[in-house]
Amino acid sequence: GSGVSAVLELSHLCLKSDTGRTIKFIAFVNEEPPFYLSGDMGSRIYARDAKKRAEDIKAMISLETIGYYSEQRNSQSYPPFYSFFYPDKANFIAVVGNFKSRRLVKRIKDAFRRNSAFNIESVVAPEIVPGVNFSDHDSFWRYGYQACMITDTAFYRYPYYHTQEDTYEKIVYDKFAEVAKGLYYATLELAK
Repeated sequence: GSGVSAVLELSHLCLKSDTGRTIKFIAFVNEEPPFYLSGDMGSRIYARDAKKRAEDIKAMISLETIGYYSEQRNSQSYPPFYSFFYPDKANFIAVVGNFKSRRLVKRIKDAFRRNSAFNIESVVAPEIVPGVNFSDHDSFWRYGYQACMITDTAFYRYPYYHTQEDTYEKIVYDKFAEVAKGLYYATLELAK
C-alpha cells in the first residue's frame, strides 16, 4: 500500500545521504489477521531476534496507510474522547506512540514540522486505546524498543480500508508526496 511505496522511495533517497548511522528499511510479512498480534508476525520475529542479539535499535518507525486525505468537515473520526482534541478534517498525518516512545514521537513531529508545511498531529497513549498498537511497531514495544507508527489513521478516516474498493486512485498523491518528503527529512534528522 501507500506505506510500502513510501518505504521504497525513502530507502532510495536515503542511499544518497550520509547520516553516520545504519538505517534499515524492512517490509514485514504477516501484519494482517490471522497473524496480527501473534508470534508469526514478521515484525514480532524480527524484534524478538534483535533483542536476543542485543541489537541497539534507537528507533523503529512503522509506515502504515499514509495516502488518504480530505478537507471535508467530519471526514475524520477517532477513538472515544479524542475528537475533543484533534481536527475533524482528515487533512493531517499522525505519529503515534506509547508512553515509552514519547520522546521519539516528539522528535519525529518536530523534525517533520521543520521540513514540511503539511499538518502533523501526534498521539502518545497506552496500548489499550483502539488503534494505537495496530501495526508492526507493537512488536518492537513488546521487546523494549522505542517505536511509533506514522499513519493517516486508516479506518478512522478511510471508508475503503480493507475492501476491494481500496484502489490506487483513492490516494491523494500531492499530499502523499508532501508526507513522504517530511518523513525523509525527519528520518535524516533522527539518524544524525
